[in-house]
Amino acid sequence: MLNIKNTFIGQSVKSDVLSGIVVAIALVPEAIAFSIIAGVSPLVGLYTAFILGLITALVGGKAGMISGATGAIAVVLVGLGIEVKESLSPEMLQQLSTNGELSTYILQYILVATIIAGIIQVSIGVFKLGKLIRLVPQPAMYGFVNGLAIVIAMAQFPLFEGENWIMYVLVAATMIIVKFFPKISTAIPSGLVAIIVISAVVISMDLDTKRVGDLANISGNLPSFGIPTLHITMESIITVLPYSILVALVGLIESLLTLSVLDEMGGKRGSGNQECIAQGSGNIVCGFFGGMAGCAMIGQSIINFSNGGWGRLSGVTAALLLISFVVSLSSYIAMIPVAVLVGIMFMVSIGTFEWESGNRIRFMPNSDKFVLVTVTVITIFADLAIAVITGIIISALVFAWNHSKVRSRTYRENENTKVYEFDGPLFFGSTTSFFELFDTKHDPENIVLDFKNARVMDISGVEAIDNITKKYADMGKKLVIRHLSKDCKQILKDAGPFCTYEEDDPNYKVAIDY
Repeated sequence: MLNIKNTFIGQSVKSDVLSGIVVAIALVPEAIAFSIIAGVSPLVGLYTAFILGLITALVGGKAGMISGATGAIAVVLVGLGIEVKESLSPEMLQQLSTNGELSTYILQYILVATIIAGIIQVSIGVFKLGKLIRLVPQPAMYGFVNGLAIVIAMAQFPLFEGENWIMYVLVAATMIIVKFFPKISTAIPSGLVAIIVISAVVISMDLDTKRVGDLANISGNLPSFGIPTLHITMESIITVLPYSILVALVGLIESLLTLSVLDEMGGKRGSGNQECIAQGSGNIVCGFFGGMAGCAMIGQSIINFSNGGWGRLSGVTAALLLISFVVSLSSYIAMIPVAVLVGIMFMVSIGTFEWESGNRIRFMPNSDKFVLVTVTVITIFADLAIAVITGIIISALVFAWNHSKVRSRTYRENENTKVYEFDGPLFFGSTTSFFELFDTKHDPENIVLDFKNARVMDISGVEAIDNITKKYADMGKKLVIRHLSKDCKQILKDAGPFCTYEEDDPNYKVAIDY
């Protein structure tokens, strides 16, 4: 486990605190937006950003990584809400809608789904399955980052609806400040400077532009403990479980990929398994305190890192400040123009996009180009989890295809013995080429299969050895195997009676000078 004490403060207390302030303000509109997408009160998303953000900041796998309510999770929860509505009778749906209790009723299912998802995520971390993120190939990583950069930018477009030219000017001014202020001074995060300057201009001149308060009322109380009131039945569990699994996987994929991106930015490696446990624990607590499921937020995490918030203190500051907005500072936050937050997120989008991938794609194999573009497109138009899994599957199939050939060199040890010396892996994709290497009809009485430069990878390879052994045996010829590695021998041994072979490793003797 990472040493929390050594990572609590990054470059300095000032950098962490000031960066945390910027992140806290930037969290507000997204938490509200994702709550509305999921069909619940804006306070639910704000509670998620506070609870999950605080827990992962303290015990997560990467200092400085920011977690909260995200669009990827919200989209999954939308599906759950739709299914819950469809399961209601017309009379019940009408009654809940009339009383204004429909969102509360759906929330109970979301809370249960959040708790179950958290338990799944903790289990994945405990069993140390977070390392499976290594299976994501680099082109898929590029596609993930580029796709999310475009998604972050596209998520800002609805905020322009009904606005006049003033908002466009304010957004442009924000982007200019964020881009060029670091050339003047790095003492204060440029995002915080932009928020202060643009807000002061809008408030002092009373400009006609959308404010945070126009999005939703964010005032409320501290989250309180409560057990979901959903009546647990087999039917409700069957309804919730598929969405819980999807939430858990989507959340971990986005969190672990974000961790990998931050590893490259910060140069220090985080702990994927610890992040799984932290995300799961945070979601479990969210479910019992009125918050929906969430995960790492790449946009806010990059804002934090870019502004020098490399320590856990930055995430703690953001979480505590966010809940203070809800409890006591909502009237002040409501006056902040939405344009300044949009401008900051546009700069995050530009910074997130892997521009170098445009140069590298020219030198990539066609298969890697296809993976990069496919993952980017699916991330934008469908779902992050589907995009990444698709990228892994395509890369795995390409790898299998490229290694689907087993080559061999043959020579005679003596008149009655022929040796097949193989090169390459023997697995499900290469068994066909393996069989094509043999000349069973014209081979001599004794056959040796030499695996010095080859490996038996799976049960398909075992079956191939068994079949060729029986084929030679039916012709009255003897087949033996040499130079199997220990793991290959174990695979053949585990096959038991389903694999017949005879081993004939030569004994090598060393000359001793007496």
